[in-house]
This record gives sequence, structure tokens and C-alpha cells, in this order.
Amino acid sequence: MQLRDYQSEAVDATFDWFAAGKGNPLIVAPTGAGKSVILAELIRRACTGWPGTRIMMVTHVKELIAQNCAATTRLWPECPAGIYSAGLGRKQAGRAVTFAGIQSVAKKAAQFGFVDLLIVDEAHLIPRSGATQYQALIAGLQEANPALKVIGLTATPFRLDSGRLDAGPGAIFDGIAYNIPIPMLVERGYLAPLVSKSPSFVFDTKGLHTRAGDFVEKEMDARFNTEAVTREAVQEIIALGRDRKSWLLFCISVDHATAVRDELRRQGITAEVVTGATDAGERARILSDFKAGRVRAITNVNVLTTGFDAPATDLLAFLRPTQSLGLYMQMAGRAMRIADGKTNGLVLDYAGNVLRHGPVDAVNVQDAPGRAKDPDAEKGEVPAKTCPECQSILFIAQMQCPDCGFEFPEPEPKIERRASTAAIMNMTAEDDWRVVTDFALRRHKKFGGDHPVIFADYLIDGRVVSEVVCIEHSGFPRQKAVQWWTAMAGTTPPATVDEALARQGEIRRPGEAVIRREGKYDRIARVRGHQVREAAE
Repeated sequence: MQLRDYQSEAVDATFDWFAAGKGNPLIVAPTGAGKSVILAELIRRACTGWPGTRIMMVTHVKELIAQNCAATTRLWPECPAGIYSAGLGRKQAGRAVTFAGIQSVAKKAAQFGFVDLLIVDEAHLIPRSGATQYQALIAGLQEANPALKVIGLTATPFRLDSGRLDAGPGAIFDGIAYNIPIPMLVERGYLAPLVSKSPSFVFDTKGLHTRAGDFVEKEMDARFNTEAVTREAVQEIIALGRDRKSWLLFCISVDHATAVRDELRRQGITAEVVTGATDAGERARILSDFKAGRVRAITNVNVLTTGFDAPATDLLAFLRPTQSLGLYMQMAGRAMRIADGKTNGLVLDYAGNVLRHGPVDAVNVQDAPGRAKDPDAEKGEVPAKTCPECQSILFIAQMQCPDCGFEFPEPEPKIERRASTAAIMNMTAEDDWRVVTDFALRRHKKFGGDHPVIFADYLIDGRVVSEVVCIEHSGFPRQKAVQWWTAMAGTTPPATVDEALARQGEIRRPGEAVIRREGKYDRIARVRGHQVREAAE
């Protein structure tokens, strides 16, 4: 099996992280990045590079346990693998590599003895609380091996209940070794882009209380689970989703999900509901019918956010407000798988989640917990607008709608935007590429730390727009700098700012760039060079 370049880079970055003694790393791999392949190569490299290494992979869903084991033995047929999962009916201890369910092994660390490496899949499900099954397993394994190493794989570095996985007291992880960007996966065709249309209304969450990092369910249910609201939302979903085949609706409570399902059925849509209380056999039947196209819509409550793979899903309806950035990212990811005949995933956000958290490829990260402390606090709105002809939500700089062809007039000096126009993706198929007429690098002594950085200055439309390149930093900033140099020069990245400046003649002259507005400043989002583009064409 041939790994994609970024999958190999993720594995290399992880072993480099350990070599530098930085602690326990995270690998952020969005839906569609091939997380199971990265995991498999980590296992193969560790076992073949250090014979005698013992590894345990844990996660919470039996389907992921089986999937990860299958991916590893497919990549490395000689893998000495075993499965320990009550849900799968197998308890194979004593193997060099064990794929396990956290529920089955949390209190049985002693049974597995000395373990060198613990890999946690879907790491965003680890709660902040110290009294968790993961903490119990790690503590037990550390009794046999105080030098235990832990790797976390996740689509988002944010917990579902609160904050970043690598921040705060008791955090298991120490930083991000490698982050695979969503725009790159979309550009290469590994992910389907998301589009959004403006709903006629958005839930007003002002006054709702917060518990355990999210809105109180009972309060949301009392306010939004009404017959009138449900009927209006379902009517609009049917109208806007008439050309969509597979709908997934995220609801507040079991009662809410049931009510939405019933309203869908009343309006002629084949629909089912899945909750945590749904019988396993019934759930399997519903999901099978959904994937086969026999069921058009599924309503669910906190179930189909992780470990659920239905690539044909092409419409998401957010009927559940959330303050959890991790949950938001997981919900949005359900429509980003690619499938035959699918060009994109449509998101209808009645809950205000896109405005609250930002586009999935440029989320708002505020304060240490990784989210806004007060969801009602003022903050910059997502720069987007709505097409008056087809209601598609577009990036503010687009002058023609890619869906219907409507051409916008020249903008007024001031543009008012409503919350409901928030775009689900910052990157669009019709990004506003602008010509770069000149380019230069300069050294900046200090930027967010003790290391010097490079300012890449681009002359665009008679003004200079800059990009920061952190050549001498470590972790994710260094990773981004390496990617920038590789794309712009195609040569071995320099180790220092001085070396980069001395070698700037190697850089291909950039031909075009996309600009994004960040607060008061314009920033470079993406750049492509003449030579790169010509080669691609």
C-alpha cells in the first residue's frame, strides 16, 4: 500500500516529536485523510524499527477497532495483532499489538503487562475530567512502564465537552505533531467541499445557561422543540434539499429527534431516528437502509457524530446549537466524504453554529479552552453573503455565484451581513485569486516568541499583503513553514531564517494569491506560483 505524502509526513513528524523529547503528540487528521492508514504505518514503523515493541490501540467504537486492525494487517500482513473487545466477542491478550475497546480494558492494564506505546483513536472523546477510563488505563500501564508514550489521533484537537486536548491541568497530550489542513484535502479531491444556504430563521440562544461546556439540553428543548418551529424548519429543509439524496439532521433531545422525524414523514420524506437508546439491531437496519438509499433522512441525538461513515450524505441540518467546537467539527465532517455523483455537502444551520465557531477550515479559536467563553459576546461575523437568486452562501469577495451564475453589483462602501449568512467553508470552489506583481522576503526579529520569522510580502493590486513564515519554530508552525517552502521552492527547506533569506532565489515567483480578512488585517490564505500552475495545467 502506497501512503499519500502527507500521511508519511505525519508519521515522520510523530517520530521526530518523540526524538526531540516533547512528550505525547496529537495528529490532527480530518475525515477523509486516511487516519487508519496513518495509524497502521505508525504501528509498522514502531514494531519494525524497534523489535520487541508492544503497542495498544484503544478507541470507543467496535467498528473503529475492527477497521483499524484490518487497515494495519492490510498494510503490514505480518503484524502480530490481536483484538480485545467485548463488543466484537474477542479477547486476545498477549499479542505484540492489541486493538482494544476502552470499555473492555480500562481496568485491566495489569493483564497486558509492559506496553511501550498507547495509541488513542478519536482522542477528542477524552473528557477533561481526570476520573476517566482513559486516565485509569494510562495510570495502570504506567505502573508497569513509567516511560509509556501516548499518541492521539483525532479529526479535531478540541474535546467534545470542553477545550483543547493539549491544554489545561491533567492534559494527556503536549501538542500537535502534525495537522492535515482541510483545504488541502478538498483541493486534492480527498474531501467534498461544504456549501451552505441561508435558512429563514436561526435559533436565538441568548439567555440559555451552560453546563459542562455546552448549552443546557432541557432549556434548548423547551425553547426550540415546538411544533411550529419544527414544521417551518422541515418545510424549508425539504425545499432547499429537493435535489439532495441523503439527509442527516442533528437534534437536541430524543423527543426533538422523534418530532422532527415524524414531521418529515408527514411531509412525505422517508425518515428514521437514531439515539443512544436505539436497539443495536434496529440501528444497524436503519443505517443500512440509509446507505442503500431506502431511507432519505435520519434524525439523531449525539450518536452519528463519530465513527459513522456514510459517504453519500449530502445534506446536514443543524437543529442543535452547541458551544463545543469539537462537536461542531464532527457534525460538519459527516458530509465531507466523497462519493460517486456527489459534488458537495449542503449545510443548513438553524442553530447558529457556523457563526458561533466559524467556517470548518478556519474556525474561531478564542481563549485557552478553544472556544468563546460567552457565546453571546460580540465578535466578528464570518465574511459571507447570500445569493439573492438561489440562497447559496458565498465568500464575500465572490462576484459571481458558482451555483446559479448570478452576478453581484459592485459592493457599497459598507456591507451589512446577517448571522444567517455565515459560510460553512472559508475556502470555496471559486476563490478570488488575485495577481501577485512582486514578491520579497524580509526578516522579523520576534513574532509571538523568541525565534525570528520571515515576512513574505506580496504586492497585490498596488498594496502589500504579508504572510508570516515560522522557519525556526517547532511543531505545527514549523510544519506549515516547511509546506510553504516546499510549495514555493521545491527544494529542501532551510533550517534558519538567515539560510532562507540567502536561498530565496530558489523560490518560484508567486503568480496568484487568495486574500482573507482577519479582523483589521488582510492575510494571505493561499499562494500559487507560475511554474507550479503551468505544470499542473
